Amino acid sequence: MSSRIAHLQLLAEYNRWMNERVYAAAARLGPEELARDRGAFFGSILGTLNHLVVADTLWLRRFARHPRQWPQIAPVLQLPVPASLDAIVFPTLPELRRHRGELDAWILEWTGALHDEDLDTALHYANSKGQPYCRELHGLLLHMFNHQTHHRGQATTLLTQAGADVGVTDLLALLPELG
Repeated sequence: MSSRIAHLQLLAEYNRWMNERVYAAAARLGPEELARDRGAFFGSILGTLNHLVVADTLWLRRFARHPRQWPQIAPVLQLPVPASLDAIVFPTLPELRRHRGELDAWILEWTGALHDEDLDTALHYANSKGQPYCRELHGLLLHMFNHQTHHRGQATTLLTQAGADVGVTDLLALLPELG
C-alpha cells in the first residue's frame, strides 16, 4: 500500500473517531443549547455539524461521479442534494448523528478501496455555484479532510463554550507508538 493511501486511510479513521467524540459531547447538551446561535459562521453547534454533513455529501457526490465509479460511495447519489451550504438537513442531533455515521462508514470503506493510481486522476466537477473545475483527486481528498478538521475545530470550540468537553482531539492519539 502506498504511503498516500495509508495517509488517506488514517485521515478517514481520524475523521470517524473525531466525529464520534464530537457527537458524544453534543449529546450531553439539550436541543435548545445545540440550536442556540453562538455567533459562529454557521450559527449554532447544530448548524456547524449540519454544514459538515452538507459539504461531505456534496464532495462524496462529486467523487461518486468519477469515471472509476466506486461502489463504496455510490449510495450518496441517492441522497437529496442539499439546497445550500448552510442548510439544516437534519434538525435533530439523533438523525444527524445517524447520517454522520453512514457518511463516515462510506468514507472509510472508500479510502480502503482506493489505488495509488486513482489519486493522480482528474475529477471534473462544479462547485455549489455551478462553476466548473478540474483537479487532481488526491488534492481534493486532502481538501475534504482539511475542511472537516477546520469546521470540527469550530464545533469543538462551541461545545467547550457550552460546557461539553470533547476531550483529546489530536491525530497523535491514533498514531502507534514505535519502540
